[in-house]
Amino acid sequence: MRQFGESAHFTRVIALTRRPLAPAAPARVESHVVDFERLDDAAEYFRVTHITCALGTTIKQAGTQERFRRVDHDYPLAAARLGLREGAQHFLLVSAVGATARSRIFYSRVKGEVEDAIRSLPYRSVTIVRPSLILGERAEFRLGESIGKVFARVIPGRYRPVHARDVAAALLEAAVEDRAGVRIIESREM
Repeated sequence: MRQFGESAHFTRVIALTRRPLAPAAPARVESHVVDFERLDDAAEYFRVTHITCALGTTIKQAGTQERFRRVDHDYPLAAARLGLREGAQHFLLVSAVGATARSRIFYSRVKGEVEDAIRSLPYRSVTIVRPSLILGERAEFRLGESIGKVFARVIPGRYRPVHARDVAAALLEAAVEDRAGVRIIESREM
């Protein structure tokens, strides 16, 4: 969000969040807390050319697999459908390394299912980034992230943790390039 807000390529950046953003957001970023259960109420914010969706949670935070699926599958898909209805042309999605609808791993399967659903929509452009463990500032402690930082240098490229700023940079580059069709950017490319 910060990189999009500071980019000369976009004149307006709207951030729809579940919680208020930190006050350090760039001045050009309009932040709006919305109820993702009632996303149609926020339809006016979807009258844009590009939508970048970085919604996500953990099963631990969500509490149940059903709630996880709601946040990581249903909300992004609802945003994609609403954006399409309001005229958006490029949908950019933060997914995860190993995402496939055929996975036995629930997390990877849900990520793959939402990827498939979004790819089936008639967007001019779809960009999917598949980062491994995302490093960055968080309000809560995450043991897996701490372990990932320690072993980052010896983890194979595909699974090596990637910093949130590198994920954002890959999204921004893809948005600016605005290539037609479907593009998948794997973790090692970020």
